[in-house]
Amino acid sequence: MKWLKYIPIFLAALLVGPLSMAAGGNLNRDWRTASRDSAGLAPRPADTPEAVAQIYAARAFGWRGALAVHTWIAVKPANTASYTTYEVIGWYAMGGGSALYVQNGAPDRRWFGSTPELLIDLRGEKAERAIAGVKAAVARYPYKSEYRTWPGPNSNTFTAYVARNVPEFGVDLPPTAIGKDYIAGGTPFALAPSTTGIQLSLFGLAGVIVAVEEGLEINLLGLNFGIDPGDLALRLPGIGKIGF
Repeated sequence: MKWLKYIPIFLAALLVGPLSMAAGGNLNRDWRTASRDSAGLAPRPADTPEAVAQIYAARAFGWRGALAVHTWIAVKPANTASYTTYEVIGWYAMGGGSALYVQNGAPDRRWFGSTPELLIDLRGEKAERAIAGVKAAVARYPYKSEYRTWPGPNSNTFTAYVARNVPEFGVDLPPTAIGKDYIAGGTPFALAPSTTGIQLSLFGLAGVIVAVEEGLEINLLGLNFGIDPGDLALRLPGIGKIGF
């Protein structure tokens, strides 16, 4: 039982990333004045007749930003004039409303001041297939009126659910996408969000992913860490994915 004395050290190490993000980030933005402008990452529909399907991530608002990102999905069928964005937003579920939010407009808006990162960008026929899959998966999403910051279901649970049902994406959701490991229906086994491997998850509280895209990722109370041999990168809680 000598190993028990190392548990506090291990847990403290897991918190280094979130604490460093809290110390270095701006967690005190006023949501009323924080930017929601386009970050200029998405192609203009007028210049892009082909279909587009994308997934974005940006640091969550407020104190959550030290730990997690918020993710969303944007699609533009061929020869259309605007994007449709699908995401889950917690405060919309208050009072019995729907957490699922669908809107038209710029898909790459800053998330209350946080500049988004483009995780996947599909074009053409592959994007068209993905768009059909997104619409079907969104219709089946079982937690439209539910939201729980931790361990889920939340915005990242939604994105991961859709991604598992749309293999065209093959997206590697970052370790900071807390909630992605909350598997619908409470089943302990599922495809990894990238669909390139498998995962075991106990209600999003503990588990492991082994996949080509994600590599090896371990989840302990929502703090995810691991290694991605394919990209020669570490996966760290709070910080995200760091390549060598």
